[in-house]
Amino acid sequence: MSEFTRIVDLRGITDAPLHLVASAEECAALAGRFSIPAVHSFEAQIALEKVGAEVSASGRLKAAVTQSCAISGEEIAVSIDEPVMLRFVPDNRPAVPNEEIELAADELDEVPYSGTQFDLGEELAQELSLAIDPYLTGPQAEEARRRAGIIGQEASGPFAALAALKGANNGKS
Repeated sequence: MSEFTRIVDLRGITDAPLHLVASAEECAALAGRFSIPAVHSFEAQIALEKVGAEVSASGRLKAAVTQSCAISGEEIAVSIDEPVMLRFVPDNRPAVPNEEIELAADELDEVPYSGTQFDLGEELAQELSLAIDPYLTGPQAEEARRRAGIIGQEASGPFAALAALKGANNGKS
């Protein structure tokens, strides 16, 4: 079961955009799922357009999260504001175990569904997970690298030895 379930029934789609907001409990569950300290808010404004059995979903998702710096571990407040473009399509393909499926470039945003319903909330949660930077670094990252003895590329690149010689020669007259 998804932490942010919002079932859409094809028979109930209207022209009115959907405003989906996660509760405090859902935000806490999403933070646990994504292994980040906190999801403070998560919401989306989505317009649905039905053409036959296919449904296009477009809009924006916004979130306020707290992430940990990948280097120092310090907590960093992050605002997320991302466009959303999804297409829900009926899953009419016969199931073949271990079948290799090749997707065309325009099929990468398609989400298959069966029956008359799909979970828009779960797809939005997955979009949020893609918007979270797994390598986020904060202002204390360089100091943490220095304390750990990890040097940057500038200090270990091909010109590092020349820079060290130049520094040594500058001290001599």
